[in-house]
Amino acid sequence: MPRASPLLWSLWGRPGVKALATAGVFVITFWNLRCCLNPFTAPREVPRHMQPVVVLVWEWPSKQVPNVSGDMCHELYSITGCRLTTDQRLLHLAQVVVFPHTRLQPGRDRLPKERPPGQNWVWVSLESPSNTRALAEWNQTFNWVMTYRQDSDIFIPYGKLVPNQSATVNIPAKTNLVSWVISNYHRTQKRAEVYKNLSKYLHVNIYGKANKKPLCKDCLLQTTSKSWFYLAFENSIHRDYITEKLWRNSLLAGTVPVVLGPPRANYEQFIPRDSFIHVDDFRSLEELATFLKTMNFSRYQQFFAWQRRFSVKLYTDWRERICTICTAYPHLPRGHLYPDLQSWFNS
Repeated sequence: MPRASPLLWSLWGRPGVKALATAGVFVITFWNLRCCLNPFTAPREVPRHMQPVVVLVWEWPSKQVPNVSGDMCHELYSITGCRLTTDQRLLHLAQVVVFPHTRLQPGRDRLPKERPPGQNWVWVSLESPSNTRALAEWNQTFNWVMTYRQDSDIFIPYGKLVPNQSATVNIPAKTNLVSWVISNYHRTQKRAEVYKNLSKYLHVNIYGKANKKPLCKDCLLQTTSKSWFYLAFENSIHRDYITEKLWRNSLLAGTVPVVLGPPRANYEQFIPRDSFIHVDDFRSLEELATFLKTMNFSRYQQFFAWQRRFSVKLYTDWRERICTICTAYPHLPRGHLYPDLQSWFNS
């Protein structure tokens, strides 16, 4: 260890210098103590990671705009550090701006005139590619996508199974074999073709606007629950496109879904393999019809084994969906733009 020079030792040994040094130490100590006891003398900014994420919904996805004031995400969904707004005047304060695709038609004139640096824009859609138009004009526009696709930046499924240790099975009383609720019937759709051929071999109870038998909101589950099976036929076939036809109309109602949509392996990423019947499981629709008509109750009960471990959670409130952006926000990529939104969505 280097030794102090004789000059320093001699200065420190003099009484006047020693007293001066002691006084200096006292002043510094007193100043530091004062700052600790009175921290408001030096105000500091709130750390950036402590500030709430402000999410501006440029136009609300549904016609009726709900109240999103206050700490709504925390109060309703226990999501902290998130503030939603629909006030376009707050554009410069928002870290995230949400653009539902249904509100983007008719074009770019619906976008903000400016884009603050570092702000992230989110494209939102729950429709399938078959029912989504005018994507080509949105290239190099959005940082993140928010859809029912599992590979979305923000994943918003129509529903999911959540753990439930009730260990009980509830199968409602049944009065008919098969039911189907359909509002928009188009002969060119695959589901129309499958129904037409399946109905040759068994009777299907049809409800909804397409059959001039609309069901009230509170009547739907009560009606479909009375069927042994429900035709959970999607309007188009796309990866991960599994809608309320499965989650609400069938599983939540307490009936077994007969699904028409993506391949069975895709469904099994969402629900147990023994909880549904896939149209593709059979060599013909006649074989499917025979399987349904000859089902005994002992075998039928096995389709409900999932209820001992899970219950159905539906996502129906756009407020909850948009609040989840804040949960994903810290982990989302920065500085990325989708170069070809249409190619990604159709992949």
